[in-house]
Amino acid sequence: MRILYHHRIASKDGQITHIEEMVHALTELGHEVRLVGPEVHQGDSGQGGSPGWVGQLKKHLPAQVYEMAEASYSLVAYRRLMKAINAFKPDVIYERYALYQPAGVWASRRSGVPLLLEVNAPYAIARRKYGNMGFGGLADRFERFTFCGATRVFPVTEVLADMLVGMGVQRERIRVIPNGINPNDFVTVPSRDQAQATLGVQGRMVIGFIGFVREWDQLHRIVSWLGTRPKDDQAMLLVVGDGPVRAELEEQARSLGIAHKLKFTGVVPRSQVPAAAAAFDVALQTALVPYASPLCLFEYMALGKAILAPDQPNHHEVLVGGVDADLYDPVDPAGIEKRLDVLASDAALRQRLGQAARQALTDRQYLWSGNARRVTEAATQAVAAKTA
Repeated sequence: MRILYHHRIASKDGQITHIEEMVHALTELGHEVRLVGPEVHQGDSGQGGSPGWVGQLKKHLPAQVYEMAEASYSLVAYRRLMKAINAFKPDVIYERYALYQPAGVWASRRSGVPLLLEVNAPYAIARRKYGNMGFGGLADRFERFTFCGATRVFPVTEVLADMLVGMGVQRERIRVIPNGINPNDFVTVPSRDQAQATLGVQGRMVIGFIGFVREWDQLHRIVSWLGTRPKDDQAMLLVVGDGPVRAELEEQARSLGIAHKLKFTGVVPRSQVPAAAAAFDVALQTALVPYASPLCLFEYMALGKAILAPDQPNHHEVLVGGVDADLYDPVDPAGIEKRLDVLASDAALRQRLGQAARQALTDRQYLWSGNARRVTEAATQAVAAKTA
């Protein structure tokens, strides 16, 4: 099958990892995949956010002006897609959803090539809540048009699938495909002790977090919790990554007299993240939107770590509280702290949860290869329906 993969990603983060892994998995299944999208991400440092001139526009332009630029880019994307369709003759278009990006629907309707739309978030809703939305109503209309115009839609959670149905997408056109991992990335991961020695945290009870840390990740609560522990307590927080609140967290730790209990690795290449996260005893998934399927969750499972995550529906789709993860009440002001108290004092519990998490990953096939097979099945059905 010939698959035209369309995206608008311009940064080296979890999004580009998803694209690279899916392209590799589809290719391994014998499909011919051609990418259509910006090349800006090649110059990104991987430190989060949009790189280069795109980042500068987003930073300095008023929200409404920037959103008009986003919408205008869809004309550029449409021309690129039509040119690629005419040259490549794909069987399907596979698109990673982006706001103000109806080009895939336009190209699909013009060419008759089915559009498979991967949806990781309802960005009109997300940006209204967490960003600076200039044209909320217009963004909503663009979003519904794109969702309803796709031939098949692949949300990453059932929670998101229900939201799409509420926007008018027919349920029979939806198939939930969560994120996953490539098991090859975890073949040569060091042991916990080796990883801790490499990072200079040997002998500690390491509470770990992967990501670009922002204020909504609530890691200040973990630092405060560490400040309440006995002076000789071995618990510490290790962040595999960086972020805009790093300086605040480090200052908070210094003010509490526990600077030695907080460590940032700084930006780590994606290929090296598993080796660093192998040092964890407890793997944190903190505050999270209710529809997400976070990459790090599946990485924690592959590493066999005791996962501590919010007790919410999207996590119930992947994890079983008390069996392969410890889930805390995200509404309780002391919810995460209470569960940390338990996990910090019970090494046997941590080991049991970690082993069960690794087994669950295998049993439930949260793998990019499995996702590629699911996409292929849906693509075959869409092509068959078109020719019927």
